[in-house]
Amino acid sequence: MRSTLPGDPPGGRRAMAVWGIGVSVYFVAVIFRTSLGVAGLDAADRFHVNASALSTFSILQLLVYAGMQIPVGLLVDRLGTKKVLTLGVVLFTAGQLGFAFSPSYGTALASRALLGCGDAMTFISVLRLGTRWFPARRGPLVAQLAGLAGMAGNLVSTLVLARLLHGIGWTPAFAGSSLAGVVVLVLLVLFLKDHPEGHEPEPFPHQGAAYVRRQIAASWREPGTRLGLWVHFTTQFPAMVFLLLWGLPFLVEAQGLSRAVAGELLTLVVLSNMVVGLVYGQVVARHHEARLPLALGTVGATALLWAATLAYPGEQAPMWLLIVLCVVLGSCGPASMLGFDFARPANPPERQGTASGITNMGGFVASMTTLFAVGVLLDATDDNYSVAFSSVFVLQALGVSQILRLRGRAARRERERLVASRVETVHVPA
Repeated sequence: MRSTLPGDPPGGRRAMAVWGIGVSVYFVAVIFRTSLGVAGLDAADRFHVNASALSTFSILQLLVYAGMQIPVGLLVDRLGTKKVLTLGVVLFTAGQLGFAFSPSYGTALASRALLGCGDAMTFISVLRLGTRWFPARRGPLVAQLAGLAGMAGNLVSTLVLARLLHGIGWTPAFAGSSLAGVVVLVLLVLFLKDHPEGHEPEPFPHQGAAYVRRQIAASWREPGTRLGLWVHFTTQFPAMVFLLLWGLPFLVEAQGLSRAVAGELLTLVVLSNMVVGLVYGQVVARHHEARLPLALGTVGATALLWAATLAYPGEQAPMWLLIVLCVVLGSCGPASMLGFDFARPANPPERQGTASGITNMGGFVASMTTLFAVGVLLDATDDNYSVAFSSVFVLQALGVSQILRLRGRAARRERERLVASRVETVHVPA
């Protein structure tokens, strides 16, 4: 159905401009989030830490991020996008600046935790902004475009920040990058609006703890929310772990590549993500039933390529195989966006933030778990990356089992909602 549904926002240029400001905030947040991925080896030298301690940086950041998802979702539903995004920018900019000047491992950890707290407030807010400014049928494409902006931020950290780091040094590179947070904060305060005129949300009285329990319980009861969480859990983490911390050490130490070549392969993951994101967004916008096949196909392809790379006979995998692995890893981010396409139609507008928060927890919990497992296994096996990265398969198996368990119930519930919405549309007066 291509027409705009009753009550849908109009979209248009104004929507693109306002949404673009929100996306720019997410873009900067991802630059800061992934900055450690290109500085992992430098951080190990600067703070004199081993693999397990190094992984703690990203684990703590993701722990804070994942733990904040439901509270942030509730805040977005209650306070609106602008207030939550403003707080997020202040926190992640302070975290990036603190990381630049951290004299010790402990203060650096605290800075990454602060960064993770602010980062946690961005993506859910941008998703909510999209639902408030664009028609519902644009939802899958808008979500993929938001993810695309995040990958552009990853590309900046891979290409620009990495060169700054090795050109001007640790403190100037990280402190200079924090200025981007100040720029988006100014744009946000001056120009962002929560919703277009005439599309104010219905007032929803706050009732303390009862409100919180009701929002979470109602969202969780929907099979689509839980399916979205497990889709996000299963698809996102292989690429996240690779880009956020362990990809560069794996390519340099286990595969014998130079930092320059390893950086090019990390860039390939990001470029692949951007291309696949556009494709997935268009496919799902036209064929909604393609969501689950795309998600499961991405998981299967990722598992196959990791198995082929880790089990390859010889000391290093050939370059062609590493290239294919990185291209396939690029599909993980777009596949994780499909999780929101299960949660979104399962929940009414007043629960979109909470449902998105629950969904968004999935991939970050999986990433945090895998980051920790890889670090521990590397220390326990004297840097055996084949053993360490095998932990990927365990979490993929868990996620796929839950997806298969929930898919039938979620599909039935979604069909029921679709029929009900069509009946309501028929009875709307002209």
